[in-house]
Amino acid sequence: MCTVTYLPLGENEFILTSSRDVPFARKPADAPKKYIEDDVEITYPKDGDAGGTWIGTSAKNRLICLLNGGYKNHQSKEKYRKSRGIIVKDLLKSENISEALTQIDLDNIEPFTLVIVDWNDGLELYEFVWTGAKKHLINIPKVPHIWSSSTLYDAATKKLRQDWFSQWQSGVSRYQQKGIINFHKTAGVGNDEIDVLMKREKGGTVSITSISRKKEKLHLIYEDMSTHLVIEI
Repeated sequence: MCTVTYLPLGENEFILTSSRDVPFARKPADAPKKYIEDDVEITYPKDGDAGGTWIGTSAKNRLICLLNGGYKNHQSKEKYRKSRGIIVKDLLKSENISEALTQIDLDNIEPFTLVIVDWNDGLELYEFVWTGAKKHLINIPKVPHIWSSSTLYDAATKKLRQDWFSQWQSGVSRYQQKGIINFHKTAGVGNDEIDVLMKREKGGTVSITSISRKKEKLHLIYEDMSTHLVIEI
């Protein structure tokens, strides 16, 4: 998983949207809600298998979104020390994200990519990649971005999706949450294998989560693609 887009709305405002692409055999996730963990309020959908999450926000003024894999596809081992979704929760609760990423022990953790939005000192957008051997933390420009998981999509497919994203941007006068959610549902060429709303024999897009920050307020929209249940927080 997944496909993730970021849209800037202003100096300190944004929309981040994630399509979760996983095996259909995976246990369904719990819909997002607020939790108090280690005295920190965090809001996230809970993974049905490991109890972690792929996207969430916290009272530490932070949003973190997970994509499986680093810069390229990798061969998975049978067992890892810790679920990547648990790491997302740990980082959501940390005091300082840069320090936490520097100090975190990722030995025997499967490769992953994080998109991090932090608004403790102005709004900052980070990309963090763990290749399985090395950490890479980059402060990236606050301009529109699209990420596609390296475990599911090759370089050519990633380029196609970037083109679709650029075309979508050129066709809208302003960015809106419902508009980008619709992009996540409809962008593509009618090929279920590579379209943003993906469906393959053993897996596909099971949910879409969109989080916006406007006027210092967060708005989360979550849609389960199998039941079409929509939750807003």
